[in-house]
Amino acid sequence: MELHRYFIYLAYDGTLYHGWQVQPNGISVQETLMKCLSTLLRKETEVVGAGRTDAGVHAKLMVAHFDSENPIDCKLLADKLNRLLPPDISVYRIREVRSEAHARFDATYRTYQYHVTTAKHPFSRLYSHRLFTPLDFDKMNEAAKVLFEYEDFTSFSKLHTDVKTNNCKVMKAEWSRTGENEWTFTIQANRFLRNMVRAIVGTLFDVGSGKLDADGFRKVIEKKARAEAGSSVPAKALFLVDIGYPEELFI
Repeated sequence: MELHRYFIYLAYDGTLYHGWQVQPNGISVQETLMKCLSTLLRKETEVVGAGRTDAGVHAKLMVAHFDSENPIDCKLLADKLNRLLPPDISVYRIREVRSEAHARFDATYRTYQYHVTTAKHPFSRLYSHRLFTPLDFDKMNEAAKVLFEYEDFTSFSKLHTDVKTNNCKVMKAEWSRTGENEWTFTIQANRFLRNMVRAIVGTLFDVGSGKLDADGFRKVIEKKARAEAGSSVPAKALFLVDIGYPEELFI
């Protein structure tokens, strides 16, 4: 019997979760979604995500796939899921895809954004990282361009992960002013290593504060050692914002 495969597009506030992936010691977004989906489909349903965000990281857009023995009314299921899911997880839409389509392996790019503020803001404190020392964002942007020259980002990877390669292709990396006291770092790549974005941002902070220059940033990458890079910045200001797929996957 051929199964029907669907992509589910969702968003979540990661504050209360131990990341996307099912964990033995805490509640995850994946587990929460699977429980609700299994309840509605009346069958144990596995959900495979496009990647795994760390504890406390948010997603304005995550994509995952699941299978069903029977055809599904996508809009109706999305509405039912939104009624059953907690307030900090929402489903945008569900789309049928080819049976061989894979949310993780078929993604052509992922885009993350990291938000910082130089002023005290009571309403963004949970989703933005406050800077207490001035940073030179022009120098940080010059250093960010160095990322395009390399593929091995071992220096920005969490240690002892189970991935086979630390190679990634960075397509975009830049800081932009998004408000009077607010800046956003946008980075896009074909794939990301665990903790990679937060380690890159922390190292760029070292550039912005004058501890490193662009050449020093380059040397950090070339040494392929996590100890050479800067500190990992807090998770609360990091958002997964976009994932791309070839159009031919969709039915």
